[in-house]
Order: sequence, then structure tokens, then C-alpha cells
Amino acid sequence: MLETYRDARALAAHGAAEHSRAFQAGLAGVALGGSAEVIPLEETARPAPEGHAPVRGADHVGITVPDVPAASRFFEEAFGARHSYDVTTPDAPPMAGPDTERQLGLPEGARITHMRQLRIGDSVTLELFEVAGADQRPEPALNDLGLTHIGLYVDDMDTALRKVKAAGGQVLSDPHPLAGPEDRPGNSGVYGRTPWGLLFELLTYPGGIDYPRGADARRWVPAPR
Repeated sequence: MLETYRDARALAAHGAAEHSRAFQAGLAGVALGGSAEVIPLEETARPAPEGHAPVRGADHVGITVPDVPAASRFFEEAFGARHSYDVTTPDAPPMAGPDTERQLGLPEGARITHMRQLRIGDSVTLELFEVAGADQRPEPALNDLGLTHIGLYVDDMDTALRKVKAAGGQVLSDPHPLAGPEDRPGNSGVYGRTPWGLLFELLTYPGGIDYPRGADARRWVPAPR
């Protein structure tokens, strides 16, 4: 059941009511194992700061690849990605010209020859670009500025690693414990690279996370399949 409240004061009053406290206590009594946790009611819905347009959430991550079909096959075989649609294909005129360069921040002469949307599980869309007519730097490392990797939640680390290797990806090490508030029993992560060099991380945290009291937000976690 989802309830809405007219303002933060109404939400706080409901959370302080005797029946709400009893309900929270009952939930705490049935939360079994490290992967379950009870989130206080007042922490589940906080109004956006006044004067700020609320952002609904991340919509997609853009990744430029050397070959869209080959990259799609890797994401499909390694991570179970699904093809949504192509924005443009090599059979169509490329996205190019002064307007495209200005709108997307591309150098003069760059042409987007293929653009595709993929989904991996319960997560944002991957927007794949294939670009011609411009110099391209190699994939960044973790120490570089900017977006460096994508992180993917897995339930079965061993199976996930086998699929990555079978699809042609590289795993950089054995799975290792997570750090800080994420360092709990059963939690682990590992980094790898796609065949063209994109850094990615596989991680799992069934042991939960030790959030500090009063944390402004809980980490988004993909829904179980």
C-alpha cells in the first residue's frame, strides 16, 4: 500500500502515531537475515528542497563503442542486456553537421553512424554510440576524471564471472570484500573490462549496508528478478 501526505508535517505526525510505531515494530520482528532491513517511515519520503526542480532519476548512461552490434552482443551474452530500439543505423544518413556538433559537443566533422538503446535488468538504459570522423581517446581508468565505469548488481557472482569470460570480457582480480559501510558478510565486488576496454564492476551486497543514522537517502538497488 502506498500512502501520500499533504506535507512533511503530516508525514511526521503519521509516523509518530501509535499504530504506525506498532507497524514498524512488527516489520522489525519479521525481517530475517542480513539482506533484510526495516527503513523508518520518515526516511522513505522526503520532500524536494524548496526552489529546486525535482529530478525523477537517472534515465540513461551514454557509452561510445567501436562497433555497436559487437558491443551489444557482449552486453547481451555477459549481462543479459535487451535491445530496445535503434535511434539511427548505418543504413540511414548519419547524425552530423553544425547543429549536431553544437547540440552534442562534438568536434567538427564527427558523425554518429549508429545509436542504440539497451536495458540490463532493472536499471537505467545504456545508450550506445558509434562515432566516425573524429579522434577518440582510449577508455578511461578509475583514476581519470569523469565517468569511469558502470556498476552492475549480481545475485550469483560465480555465474556472472563465467558469463563475462565466455563473452570475451576480462576480469581484473578475484572478488574482494567491499569497503566502509558496505563491508558486511556476504558482500563482494570485482572489476573487469569489456573487449574494447570499458571498465565495469560487478558487485553484490546481500549482507546489507550500514547506513549512518539520519542518512539523506538509501542506495538504489535493482529489484530481484
